[in-house]
Amino acid sequence: MERIPILRLRDCLLVTIQVDMHDQLALTLQDDLTELIVRHQARGVLIDISALEIVDSFIGRMLSNIAAMARILDAVTVVVGMRPAVAITLVELGLEMPGVRTALNVDAGMRLIERALEEERQAGHGRSKG
Repeated sequence: MERIPILRLRDCLLVTIQVDMHDQLALTLQDDLTELIVRHQARGVLIDISALEIVDSFIGRMLSNIAAMARILDAVTVVVGMRPAVAITLVELGLEMPGVRTALNVDAGMRLIERALEEERQAGHGRSKG
């Protein structure tokens, strides 16, 4: 069965989607990510979609669902590398993606995750280390 590779980087999971997403692949990614968030106690999920040229409403909803599930599991999700055409399509479809933070590239995305986790630590939310 086809799967999207998920890499662990410190306390984050990094997903780089390099193939066209189809519905079953998106569902498998969702399942794999939630399992790995729990297994590795990941605090951040970074999803790079820079290779995606087209995102339909189902894939957009799946990204939103992944972010919601990650949040419930105490992890921050950032989507990076969104092409302008993809952003336009999501807006034209009227698809809102609550809980999905975005950044232009992986570096900016990692900084966004680190900043969000630091804000949570300062506010006393999230998992405690130890």
